[in-house]
Amino acid sequence: RTPDAIAVVFEGQSLTYAALNRRSNRLAHYLRSLGIGPNHLVGICLERSLDMVLGLLAILKAGGAYIPLDPAYPHDRLTHMVTDSQLSILVTQQAYRGKFSPQTVQLVTLDSDGDKIATHSEENLPGIAEDTLAYTIYTSGSTGNPKGVQISHRAAVNFLLSMTHTPGLTQQDRLLAVTTISFDIAVLELYLPLIVGAQVILASRQAAADAAELTALLRQATVMQATPATWQMLLAHGWSGDGQLKILCGGEAMSRDLADQLLQRGGELWNMYGPTEATVWSAVSQVTPGQQPVPVAGPIANTQLYVLAPNADPDKATALLPVGIPGELHIGGDGLARGYLHRPELTQSRFIADPFSNNPGARLYKTGDLARFRPDGTLEFLGRMDHQVKLRGFRIELGEIEAGLATLPNVQKSVALIREDQPGDKRLVAYVMVDQRDAVQSITLRQHLQQTLPDYMVPSAFVLLETFPLTPNGKINRHQLPKPDQASLGIEEAYVAPQTERQRQIVDIWQEILQIDQVGIHDNFFDLGGHSILVSRLHSQLLSRLEGISDHHLSIIDLFSYPTISSLVQHLANHTSEQASVMEVSHQRATKQLEARQRRKQQKRKSRNT
Repeated sequence: RTPDAIAVVFEGQSLTYAALNRRSNRLAHYLRSLGIGPNHLVGICLERSLDMVLGLLAILKAGGAYIPLDPAYPHDRLTHMVTDSQLSILVTQQAYRGKFSPQTVQLVTLDSDGDKIATHSEENLPGIAEDTLAYTIYTSGSTGNPKGVQISHRAAVNFLLSMTHTPGLTQQDRLLAVTTISFDIAVLELYLPLIVGAQVILASRQAAADAAELTALLRQATVMQATPATWQMLLAHGWSGDGQLKILCGGEAMSRDLADQLLQRGGELWNMYGPTEATVWSAVSQVTPGQQPVPVAGPIANTQLYVLAPNADPDKATALLPVGIPGELHIGGDGLARGYLHRPELTQSRFIADPFSNNPGARLYKTGDLARFRPDGTLEFLGRMDHQVKLRGFRIELGEIEAGLATLPNVQKSVALIREDQPGDKRLVAYVMVDQRDAVQSITLRQHLQQTLPDYMVPSAFVLLETFPLTPNGKINRHQLPKPDQASLGIEEAYVAPQTERQRQIVDIWQEILQIDQVGIHDNFFDLGGHSILVSRLHSQLLSRLEGISDHHLSIIDLFSYPTISSLVQHLANHTSEQASVMEVSHQRATKQLEARQRRKQQKRKSRNT
């Protein structure tokens, strides 16, 4: 409809709808020539860029189903995902070839295979059947390994068409996309604008983690979807808001306080709820002032929500519960996933027959969420029925962490949980029962988990115990587990005190933000419990409290690149030296130019006198 309209923008580059279609068609035909067709799984490991959008669309156009592989994931986790999914082709960039074995998977590198791809047709490909697989996203798994959730085109299209109406998107909108494609809410951010003729403003990985950069990008947008953690990061930075902005918030529960702050800064606020197994969001509700708690309501098109009583037979649904009575939330309708990749037993236990539908084969998904209906028809969430948690929008099966720790010798048992010892600062903590405390070190546990788990799943503290506190019936008493202390942080380096005034200033700021009594100059900010929101707060504190530091001297990405105080101070010193050198060179150049002008004036005076 609008071939000349801008479809995607990324860091000063853009593609029109016509160019996006032509280039993704060429890549899709190339993938077809390699044997990709309906239901073939294709890995995609790309940094956020225009190529990432082209790669996703090309895989879908070819009929394949993409599996996002985050280049930031540990090597062992990427290897497991490639092996478990039995990938044969992977779309990537030259920079990431070393992460994968060409003996196990054929690599299509967009930056080096460009000449091959360019020879293929720009014509549209045949349409895709609705039950064809569209994507498979790996989520945390309670048995120790991530599991792949399979979503069909039918489920994805049902979701996207429903979103065009509620909360709604038009051709005039510009949606700021900030979410990694390994997180399924990116499906809304990338495809919803493209099916209505709107514009995608793609934020880089750095910009998505930097409150200042994100604030600048938001000035160009009319819509943004993000987790509560990202919105809190913007608020902590001092984001003043935009009265025309449509705010979509989901991924974990929205507090009333956050809702009130966002309502003051945006035009509309929408609360989104849904598990990956039911295709991104299953319920969408507009938030208005005063609603307590923040409502979850309004199942999307062709979707049903039921609160059911527990059943002795886990493979069967039971009776509907009356208003006000807690039970497990079940989801039915067109958005349900096909199931878990290569996990038929797990699929059968989580996707059960729907007794309320007359459609043959209709199913319900057991969410594991404890909820109840309120008299006004909205849902109230009361927590999880299992040990799955949400941390800064990421879904974490605590069992996967515990299973990883169980593979170490001398570890008898472990418990992972979320603690919130400081209001608003949730942290992941692991409690480990060992034969003798001296036999295991916290740093060893951290390093072991870092080999297989993404950063957001590695606990910020490891508390070593010889016994666990128990309840009267012999279960672990999670409420009696002790608060982590300094030793539980698993700091690898021996404590080294600050030596200079600049180091002492930064130590004070770190201790205040991390709520830690002692920080050494070689300690790693992220090993001490730092995360993206705290990085943003740290950046703001450093800029406001340290003399001679500005956005030009220090960016958010610098804090990720120099995570110790010693390395950060050295970086700042180098920058200052470079700046001084530049100023000296500029001064010398200006002096020479001034001297040359003076010589020319003298020569002119001599000429006139002559």
